Amino acid sequence: MATVIRLTRMGRKKRPFYRIVVTDSRKRRDSGWIESIGYYNPLTEPETIKFDEERLKYWIGVGAKMSDRVQRITGK
Repeated sequence: MATVIRLTRMGRKKRPFYRIVVTDSRKRRDSGWIESIGYYNPLTEPETIKFDEERLKYWIGVGAKMSDRVQRITGK
């Protein structure tokens, strides 16, 4: 199974809120995920980013790929 670390959209219409999740790469953006490791809120000033670095390192260590957006957000 190819795993990927990416954002899944939450929140209301025109009020996005994202979770940083680990999921199977073949699933849709907002369908089921394996583990939620953090969140990202682009609407607050400054943007709120919170994630579990240990779990992120673990998933990268076992072969999960990060999406471009998650790489940009986390600075990894």
